[in-house]
Amino acid sequence: MSVTIHPTAIVEEGAELADGVSIGPYSLVGPNVRIGPRTKLLAHVVIEGHTQIGADCTIRNFSNLGGPPHHTGYRGEPTQLIIGDRNLIWEHVTMHIGTPDGGGVTTVGDDGMFMATCHVGHDCAVGDNVILAHSATLGGHVTVGDFVMVSGLAAVHQYCRVGRYSFIGGLAAVTKDVIPYGLVWGNHAHLEGLNLVGLKRRNFSRETVSELRSAYRLLFAEEGTFQERVDDTAATFGHSAPVMEIIDFIRADAERPLCLPEREV
Repeated sequence: MSVTIHPTAIVEEGAELADGVSIGPYSLVGPNVRIGPRTKLLAHVVIEGHTQIGADCTIRNFSNLGGPPHHTGYRGEPTQLIIGDRNLIWEHVTMHIGTPDGGGVTTVGDDGMFMATCHVGHDCAVGDNVILAHSATLGGHVTVGDFVMVSGLAAVHQYCRVGRYSFIGGLAAVTKDVIPYGLVWGNHAHLEGLNLVGLKRRNFSRETVSELRSAYRLLFAEEGTFQERVDDTAATFGHSAPVMEIIDFIRADAERPLCLPEREV
């Protein structure tokens, strides 16, 4: 397969384009960019910095990937943006390279969808099958697990963790960590329950969903301290990998507090 470059596009010397790559009109590809097989850049796309993009991605008009981080301490260091395979990146999306103090790399997994005007900040680690809806924003150093959905106009505060299979509602302002399988909503966001619709769509069994619901009720009951409830839940549901994923998430070291229900259930 050959590489197709529109006559109005600029691909700087040093850029690496794999077989089947297509560069559309008025696009710009910098000298430290690597683009994988069959990835398509439509019109007016800018790929800069030390950026690596995987295979079979589609990057639509006016997106800017690999730009410098919005960080006052950044001094032009050769940090990275690494994007996986089969991602669909819509119009005006921005994704920044990392910072030296934040690990030096921003990562985006495979099979994601990033809708118009959404943003992935410096040093984020975004998993596989993640959807960011229109204008969703991830601040710097945010960790997003696999199969997360971030709805339109929602924003996740820097250093927050968002656990796998969770759902963030539209317009939510997420300033605290979101447990795996959780559903959060509001400004500031609070835990609304479990992402039951997402679990059904991902074919979780009824038994697993039932265990998660029982564990959730125990974790956020009124009796005892939160630490006692965490320990009780771990003892009761130690056989359940999804429940223990929540427990491990809660017990892990974190930069931000945990997103909790507005009222105990």
